[in-house]
Amino acid sequence: LLGQFEKQFLEENEKNNNNNIFNNNNILEQQVATKLAPYPWRLTRGSVVRAARGSLERLEQDRVSIAQLHWSASKYFPPQERALWEGIGDVYDEGLCRAVGVSNYGPDQLQKVSTYFKERNVPLAVAQIQYSLMTYQTCRDMTDTCDDVGCRLLSYSPLCLGLLTGKYNADNLPKSGPRSQLFRELLPGAKDLLSTLEVISKDYDKSMAQVAINWALCKGTVPIPGARNVKMAEDNVDAATFRLKPDAVTELDTAAAAVSKPMIQNIFQTE
Repeated sequence: LLGQFEKQFLEENEKNNNNNIFNNNNILEQQVATKLAPYPWRLTRGSVVRAARGSLERLEQDRVSIAQLHWSASKYFPPQERALWEGIGDVYDEGLCRAVGVSNYGPDQLQKVSTYFKERNVPLAVAQIQYSLMTYQTCRDMTDTCDDVGCRLLSYSPLCLGLLTGKYNADNLPKSGPRSQLFRELLPGAKDLLSTLEVISKDYDKSMAQVAINWALCKGTVPIPGARNVKMAEDNVDAATFRLKPDAVTELDTAAAAVSKPMIQNIFQTE
């Protein structure tokens, strides 16, 4: 669908090139990143390249901006890890992406894969992990590691599945599903953090969600929050239009470090 959207959009732009709203000079090329999952049957470098080509075919594009390994195989099948690195490097060498990235790699494994890519002259652009005020205790070192290897940290789930929006409390949990039980366990230990977040949001006349996203920006990450509707998308964009002052960031750091039960990390997250 994404590929079809871009194709149709550019065609409409061409038809309306006399309209200022659709002036070609105002159109930026779509930047697409794709993740390649290390499924058990992707045991060779060639299987990774084939997966990338399949993704490009579905996107109706010749190349993506970033091709990412969705997770590391080092925790459950170490022999597969090297083939994944070789394969994603081949994806770059064959001109199928402008740069590569990884996801759910911790500091140690990120250093290892970065060394490999440098030896091959493959640009490592991003590392993506679950990063929020609720995971700060377990991932605070990742920004320094990303700086060391020269890539940007993408922070997924910066709102901790909605827990940091202020919408939920012990008397108002998600209606059903795993989130209900998860929030029941997490909310008591995050009470002080949520109170701090609420106070700061009022000081800045922003929502708690916007402050949580902005905190992730202030920590040097690129947050990628989800949005179920236009209003959420607009609020997410607005979260990047201001900057928390250092004292507010420090208050949130302190509150996050004091959370008694942090959010669990992805099961594939490495050290």
